[in-house]
Amino acid sequence: MCTPMLTCNQLSVYLGNPQKCILNNASAHFAPAGMHAVIGPSGCGKTTLVKAMLGILSSTGHTKFQGQAIESDTALSGRLAFVPQFSIAAPQLTVAEVLSFALELQVLDPAIRQQRFDTSLERIGLEACRDTRVANLSGGQLRRLGLGIELIADPDCIVCDEVTSGLDPRSEDSILEMLQSLRDEAGKAFICIIHNLNKLDYFDTTTVVYEGAVVFQGHLSALKKYFSISDPLQLYDRLSQHTVEEWNDRWAREQPSVSDKAEATSACLQQRPKMRDQVQTLLKRRALLFVRDRAYWMLTLSITLGFPLLVAIFAWDGLPELRGLALTHDGGFLERIESSLRFRMDAIQTASLVTGLILFQVILLTLIGSNNGAREIAAERTLYEKERFAGLNPYAYAMSKLIFSGSIACLQGLWMTVFVKTVCDFPGPLLGQSLILILACVSMTLVCLGLSAVLASAEKASLLSVYLVGFQLPLSGIVLALPEGLVDLCRPFITAYWAWAGYFATMIDTRLYDAFRLESNELIPNTGLASLILGLHAIFGAFLVFYGCIQKRPL
Repeated sequence: MCTPMLTCNQLSVYLGNPQKCILNNASAHFAPAGMHAVIGPSGCGKTTLVKAMLGILSSTGHTKFQGQAIESDTALSGRLAFVPQFSIAAPQLTVAEVLSFALELQVLDPAIRQQRFDTSLERIGLEACRDTRVANLSGGQLRRLGLGIELIADPDCIVCDEVTSGLDPRSEDSILEMLQSLRDEAGKAFICIIHNLNKLDYFDTTTVVYEGAVVFQGHLSALKKYFSISDPLQLYDRLSQHTVEEWNDRWAREQPSVSDKAEATSACLQQRPKMRDQVQTLLKRRALLFVRDRAYWMLTLSITLGFPLLVAIFAWDGLPELRGLALTHDGGFLERIESSLRFRMDAIQTASLVTGLILFQVILLTLIGSNNGAREIAAERTLYEKERFAGLNPYAYAMSKLIFSGSIACLQGLWMTVFVKTVCDFPGPLLGQSLILILACVSMTLVCLGLSAVLASAEKASLLSVYLVGFQLPLSGIVLALPEGLVDLCRPFITAYWAWAGYFATMIDTRLYDAFRLESNELIPNTGLASLILGLHAIFGAFLVFYGCIQKRPL
């Protein structure tokens, strides 16, 4: 059994713009196998202190765990755990599924997984709720589940951010008694931020934070004596009687000498799943969530089936003329074009209809792509950061999102191609047209997924994705004539243009293509070049996804 010891020395945190000092040269130590309360007035820096110690927030100073420096939030994953104020778990999953997926992401050995699962479920007292969905749990049960998620890695030290906040007295006592039991039976250390000063007798030590500084650490009896109070409820009034500098100076003179040079111990970590295993687990969980989120899958299914139908409806009146021009070109056709003004006008009109329908398909696919990716990562960023702290590989997470969203986009692009081609009898090779429309949907999906990864909120990602899709039509230069310089500047980045051009280029051997050329001398890139550009768009989107997932966001 590893012996935990968590210490920090001269820890400072600056946040905001302009930067403001939230934590000022704080020093603290937490002994092994004990319950440690962290208290202080609202906004004093309690949560900042523990997050900085765990490496979740950037800070200056030094933090050590068992004599080993903590240089990042994943440096000691599996030995240190963090329980946020509210349980972070998908509401559509059951208690058993949440714990099982957490185990699959953190523990490789199946035998250890089963043992940990049974033990954790029993320890948190949720055996009767194992098949209950997270959305239906009470506040106290959610707190227990949050602890259970962290216990499955069997950490030495667990930091709890207001784990009893907002609970009724009975539930609060129940949570604290459970922590005491884990301390006594499993020898674990708990560092708990709490607000209820009446509960300090549950804890072995109390740390007082005041205006960004640690001004006391010790037992409850020592706290009363140090601050000259008879009841912990008098503490905050007592603190306000002196400045933080005065309390700081007094504690610096009177605190006991504590060395932060604890003997380094070897890491007691089980073998973790490889990246491939984590990707598989994440995909399995995402598929389950997709099936259970009825509103989301119904929306996805509706636009997947409905948008191609919309294209067919707009094409219906022009289908006879379209089929007449959908033949390979020949000399007789060109002669009729030259000799008959009416035939020429009809041919041009039909060609315009086809090019418009192609562009319509493309724009609808970019809308589908926006729906696929815009909220996918940003909406669950807190869950991702929590699992990353517990040991989830960022590259595994990014890869799972690319595979899931990209697969859906492939199916949607293929269905659009097959349905519209079947109904409208568009000429040209099915393979080439499918490739272009699939790439159009995939590239926009991945770009919007990348925006979801790099932006701070799901709302911002959705809004920017909508703008991105909205500007596809005008900036493509297909419908509206743009200044030549602007066209050359914008087109390399416009998915709609390359998808339209690549699709229409597959019809080069048909009368439709000849009819279009009667009125337009615009250079149309071939299908290969269009596919290459769309592929580059998709690669850029994937790069944004990886870049955004690697960037650390505070919990």
